[in-house]
Amino acid sequence: MYGVFDKLSDGTITAEDLAKKLVSKPGLVPKVIDNISSHEAKVRFACAKTLSILSKKKPEILYREFDHFVKLMDNTNNIIRWNMIDVLANLAAVDAKNKFEAIFDKYFELLQDRVMITAAHVVDNSSTIAKSKPDLTSDITASLLKVERAQQSSPECRDILIGKAIIAFDGYFEQIEDKDKIIAFVKRQISNRRNATKVKAQRFLKKRAQR
Repeated sequence: MYGVFDKLSDGTITAEDLAKKLVSKPGLVPKVIDNISSHEAKVRFACAKTLSILSKKKPEILYREFDHFVKLMDNTNNIIRWNMIDVLANLAAVDAKNKFEAIFDKYFELLQDRVMITAAHVVDNSSTIAKSKPDLTSDITASLLKVERAQQSSPECRDILIGKAIIAFDGYFEQIEDKDKIIAFVKRQISNRRNATKVKAQRFLKKRAQR
C-alpha cells in the first residue's frame, strides 16, 4: 500500500484509480483515512477525494468509518471538510444505525459558515440526504429555507446559495408536504439580484406551472 501512496504523490494513479482499488480491497480503507494526515498535500487531497468517490459508488464499504468522517468534517483544511460533507451525505443511503440523525444539527449548521463553498456543499447534498432519509424531509427543508437569511460574506454569496437551494428543492419536491411554502420561496427569487438564481427560479416555476 506504501507504493500506492507514492503513486498518488507523483500522479501515476488518480483518486478514481484508488477508489476502484478499494472496491476489491476494502480492508485498505483505514490506510486511506490515515493518509488524510499525510505531510504531502497531494496525497492528503487525493485520499479525501478517493473517499468521496467511493462513498457515492459503494457507500457500504465506508459506513463502518462514519464516526471518523464526522471528526474529519472539523478539519482545518477546507478541501478535506468539503469532501467529508459529501461523504457523510452519501453514507445516509446505508445508515442503518441512524447515525446521520445524531449529527443533523452539526451538519446543517454549516449552512451558516462564512466560507460560501462549505455552505454550498451542504446545500448541494441536501436532496441526496432527503431521498435517503425521507423522515428528515421537513427538517432539511426548514434548514434550506433559512439560506435566504444566511450570514454569508456577501449578498452575492447568499444569492448563489439560494440558487442552489432551488435546485435542491427540485430534487426532492414530491416529498415536501408544504409545497406552497417552497413555491413562495422560489417566487421571491424572480426578483433576485443574481441573474443565474433568477433563471433557476423561473425554470422551477415553469416546471410546476400547474400550481
